Amino acid sequence: MSSDNLNRSTIGEAQGRLAEWFRELRAPLRRFIAKRRSVAQCDLDDVAQEVFLRLLRYDRAELVADPRSYVFKIAANVSSEWSMRARQRLPHESSWLDELADDADISEDAERAERAADLRAALASLSPRAREVMRLHFGEGLTHAAISNQLNLTQRIVKREIVSACARLRELLTEPRNRPTTLDSTAASGNWP
Repeated sequence: MSSDNLNRSTIGEAQGRLAEWFRELRAPLRRFIAKRRSVAQCDLDDVAQEVFLRLLRYDRAELVADPRSYVFKIAANVSSEWSMRARQRLPHESSWLDELADDADISEDAERAERAADLRAALASLSPRAREVMRLHFGEGLTHAAISNQLNLTQRIVKREIVSACARLRELLTEPRNRPTTLDSTAASGNWP
């Protein structure tokens, strides 16, 4: 057996041993870390993962006589390091939230929402076929030919539906007094306006 094959088999055995330790000791390790109370509950999996990552970096796993003790000693060290790092972090105070600047312009958001509602209402006033043609053309980006194949219409009818629907929408959206006030459920659903 060449030295390359010997190294590969040794590495494979070590990884197999580490995988076995992981399966056997994961749950007891999490309980051990939780009992130490130096690590927050939400960080238990991260600390356990760090323990096993350190084990992976150790290339002399065959020298470990008692794997359980070894893993728990690493866990104690990682937990201590984790809690020291946590103490050095700045505490989170709710008063800091008041100091955060909000760059969003509420009036722009309201105006955008109003325009979207107007568009949905205008779309709802179209015939079901015109709505579907508009959705496929503008919402999904299909060509006239693709829409005609999908809806079993001629390309001429598809073009006519798009032209007349655009004219109707332009009319409804430029005249504030003509804007529809109710929404049709088919136009209001989905991601397309």
